Amino acid sequence: MKDSKGKEIAMDLLVSVIGSALVGIGLSVFTVPNDIAPGGVSGLATALAFITPIRVSIWTVMLNVPLLLGAWHMLGRRSLLYTLLCTGLLSMFIELSDALLPSYTNNELLAAIYGGGIMGLGVGILFLRDISTGGTDLLALMLKKVFPNANSGRLLMGVDTAVVFLAVLIFRDIDVALYSIVAIMAASRVIDLLAQGVDYAKVIYIVTDRGAAVTEALNTQTNRGSTVIPAYGGYTGDGKQVVFTVTRRVVLAQTLRVIKQADPKAFTFVTDSTEVHGEGFKED
Repeated sequence: MKDSKGKEIAMDLLVSVIGSALVGIGLSVFTVPNDIAPGGVSGLATALAFITPIRVSIWTVMLNVPLLLGAWHMLGRRSLLYTLLCTGLLSMFIELSDALLPSYTNNELLAAIYGGGIMGLGVGILFLRDISTGGTDLLALMLKKVFPNANSGRLLMGVDTAVVFLAVLIFRDIDVALYSIVAIMAASRVIDLLAQGVDYAKVIYIVTDRGAAVTEALNTQTNRGSTVIPAYGGYTGDGKQVVFTVTRRVVLAQTLRVIKQADPKAFTFVTDSTEVHGEGFKED
């Protein structure tokens, strides 16, 4: 039990460092040098740094304090502690990236796409561990607790879009809004892809005369359960069985081979499932 808990803590710490580093790089290398405000506290900090002598990293910490106080009762102690850690790590990585990495200013559109994508990757892997870098990421995580079926990327995009309008007023440049929206959409898309990818699975339906053989093959050769539904052919009226099972996409080809061997004449079709709960997948 202690080893398992230690591994979880180690994974949380590793994800915190990697996620915060990616967000910091996206900001320092791509969005901040191009005056792109990618929504949220990071975007607001970028805009405020433009009109004040205070650096983006300092504004990030200052703006996070009210949100952290507001999240004290809603989030568990673990999520809040790691959010505090990531808030500090993000400020550190913004400064390190600014000092060690070159800024990209050749093309604002590419900066918005790559900056948003890299930041979305960082935020997304943190979300998978119920951690955030603070700011509107934290607000989105809090809203996710209230609306568990809501789409993570769209929640974040909705919150971030409001910040863009304020940034436009500060920068007095409509291009800020256009490029910022591109960055937000790129980040939102990457976050959603990560969230879906964790539980992404394939649902296989098999219409067969040999339901018992197919079921046994799936149980013994793929270590996956299946469900059998009695059916009959709409044209012939002959009795059949519909066997369906859920498997990981990485073993789809292997599973289809097993089905083919059990019944070469089976009619098989495959659909996508972006979220699966139960044994072998996500546990509730």
